Amino acid sequence: MLKKTAIALVLALVALIAGIIVFQKQAGMALFERAIETRIGKDNTASLADGLHIGLCGTGSPLPNPDRAGPCNIVIAGEQIFVVDIGEGGARNMSLMAIPIARVDGLFLTHFHSDHINGWGPLMLLHWTQANATKPMPVYGPSGVEAIVEGFNAAYTTDDSYRMAHHGEKIVPSTGGGGEARSFEMAGDAVIIFEKDGLKVTAFRVGHHPVEPAVGYRFDYKGRAACISGDTAKSANLERVCKGVDVLVHDALASHMVAKMTAALEATGQSNTAQITRDILDYHATPAEAAESAKAAGASMLVLSHLVPPLPSSFFYPAFLDDAPDKFDGPIIVGEDGMLFSLPAGSKAIEQNKLM
Repeated sequence: MLKKTAIALVLALVALIAGIIVFQKQAGMALFERAIETRIGKDNTASLADGLHIGLCGTGSPLPNPDRAGPCNIVIAGEQIFVVDIGEGGARNMSLMAIPIARVDGLFLTHFHSDHINGWGPLMLLHWTQANATKPMPVYGPSGVEAIVEGFNAAYTTDDSYRMAHHGEKIVPSTGGGGEARSFEMAGDAVIIFEKDGLKVTAFRVGHHPVEPAVGYRFDYKGRAACISGDTAKSANLERVCKGVDVLVHDALASHMVAKMTAALEATGQSNTAQITRDILDYHATPAEAAESAKAAGASMLVLSHLVPPLPSSFFYPAFLDDAPDKFDGPIIVGEDGMLFSLPAGSKAIEQNKLM
């Protein structure tokens, strides 16, 4: 009896597999059509309450990690949308998060390390083509941003000409491609660089020597506030400027883990790369130092991003944090691509969602 039952189950399984193979084309097309219905035109900003919203479109670093794009942040204040830094894969993640790139009002750069700018090409291209933009994307940054924007514009000139020839002026207006530099000078430790429709943006100096200039940004909107550190060692200026923010997004490098990587690199004869992993220790904060800064600033929540080293899964988060939870009483979030933190106006709430 058992033998007959086993044979029947095997035959049923074979029939099921055969059916899947026979109808795979039809099933695949049906699933594809369903995906189009649910994804095309989706806009996750449409249902957001008025307030300040911080999205993570990239939480990685130059070290390869298949689950994390390069440094990329989204700031939504009312109807305004800005991107802060745009690492490789950032624009892709914005699309996956259903954040409309066509509505992006500008890009803020914290500094000009390659991993913070090398995703700008796709961002500016999608902004131009999806928005029928008639003006270049504004790119805000400290002195030197002009050369960055000029270089990207030059690199994409030929590609732009192909697209205009193919799609025409109506779809890709000839005046709308590329970017326009909006440079600011850091006369002191902090300066207000943008004010519009209730949003105030303050740039502040951070410690990322020998990278000069390097800044972070504070965003204030309708009584809610957030800071994005950019890349920095532990910074007293950040602690001062970011007093009382609801959310502090801070870079984080686990030096005890990187030390293990350095030893392995040395042991395998990769002394040049080993020296680089030693050098990076002095211009990034550890999770514990970021936690100390969050406490000193009186932040309500600390979100760690630009994570070094790469973390294969959340199983490694406690090891990455080490003693950081002892340094700060508020919640510490190890950032992941797709996270969104919402700060509704007229409230003290911090709502957390995952958009991808």
